[in-house]
Amino acid sequence: MQTDWRPSCSQDLLLLRAQLLQKIRRFFAQRDVLEVETPLLCQGTGTDPQLSFFTSAYDLPPNRQTLYLQTSPEFAMKRLLAAGGGSIFQICKAFRNGEAGRHHNPEFTLLEWYRVDFNLPQLMDEVDALISELFADFGLGCSERSSYQNVFMSRTGLNPFEFDFDQYSAHAESTGLPEAAGLCGHDPAAWLDLLFSHQVQPWLGDNALALVYGYPACQSSLARLSEESLLTTERVEIFINGMELGNGYHELTDPTEQECRFDRDNAIRQQRGLPVVSKDPRLLAALKSGLPNCSGMAIGLDRVLMLLSGSNSINDVLAFPVHHA
Repeated sequence: MQTDWRPSCSQDLLLLRAQLLQKIRRFFAQRDVLEVETPLLCQGTGTDPQLSFFTSAYDLPPNRQTLYLQTSPEFAMKRLLAAGGGSIFQICKAFRNGEAGRHHNPEFTLLEWYRVDFNLPQLMDEVDALISELFADFGLGCSERSSYQNVFMSRTGLNPFEFDFDQYSAHAESTGLPEAAGLCGHDPAAWLDLLFSHQVQPWLGDNALALVYGYPACQSSLARLSEESLLTTERVEIFINGMELGNGYHELTDPTEQECRFDRDNAIRQQRGLPVVSKDPRLLAALKSGLPNCSGMAIGLDRVLMLLSGSNSINDVLAFPVHHA
């Protein structure tokens, strides 16, 4: 008798997921942040070269149109913000093609929220408060805040804002990453991604929330540049026990700069042989109409559940992971 129809996770984990969603909704309700829904099947999508997307053929005879499953609800939520709706949050599915592994499933649950008139430190304060509430019974230590430059240099001895191919290659070779030069070439962003993931991230957030802010400008296509240095952006990522949980920005509101960044993303896509993505005209129109000063955060809730339950794989907290869907 066929038995693979059964869910992959236990009933206890289904209950834990339901409780997590209730806590999140209560947290934002107490702060008068409105819960919204936006379409996940859209006519446009993000240009980030690091992300692959799913396409769908929409047939409405006599017309046929390509639509995209969203890697994040960001663009539609920003259109709501530009329309004057105030601070908002959403819990939804997001989709990223080609992602599978211990921490990845191509369909996953995302919490995303935007706070009008919040700067990055205020956003980090709210992230800290939310994580403290969600992990109240987990015994987390005090949260830690560090700049990207400090944590990167402390682990690698390299300055992330002064790229030198020979220096980076020698470091990679001496630390057991001889393939790095071939993989990254002369692309500073690729080097930073590789070295950060292998030599920095595993040591972030030892039974505590770690917030890393001030990312290099080459790694933040939707964050505004820092007023203190054009080399950094107002971006934060959060980690617990070496696992990345979320990514946030003091959001870029300049439509001209955003369009330039879309163009740069597409140029990188073309160089890498990836499909070029049309710039989302509705997002750009929303930015031109006036996106309010705001900060936003996205957190992967399946990874939160992994930590809360002590699970080793994302498959253990999903009812039906992709190989079982």
